[in-house]
Amino acid sequence: MMVELTVKQRHQSRLMLVCAACSGVVMVALGAFAAHGLSHRLAPHLLDVFKVGVQYQAWHTLALLACGILSRFLPSKALSYAALFFGLGIICFSGSLYALALTSIKWFGPVTPMGGICFIIGWVMLAIAAWRSA
Repeated sequence: MMVELTVKQRHQSRLMLVCAACSGVVMVALGAFAAHGLSHRLAPHLLDVFKVGVQYQAWHTLALLACGILSRFLPSKALSYAALFFGLGIICFSGSLYALALTSIKWFGPVTPMGGICFIIGWVMLAIAAWRSA
């Protein structure tokens, strides 16, 4: 069933999809960088920290992609908020882990849980969007 989308809804859906695609590009590049460029330069525990950032970015890039696709069929504010929080989570959670691993600056550590909270809010908003769609 195709829903007639407003111009704003089409724009939001397109933005979600573009952000997911860009995040996917960055995630693959950083994963390759970790595997080939950092493996001999970082201590093993810092390389693991970096890889966790890549892993969480990968999962939440897929979630962002799902939001963009779903918003074409079930447009809702909850989906828009889910996408927003997934994006913020990627930046705060994964970004802080990348920065921590590359610089060893401990200040980035406290930012990571804020990103985790964003991820949780994003999943809750996705559940709300799914519940309301019925």
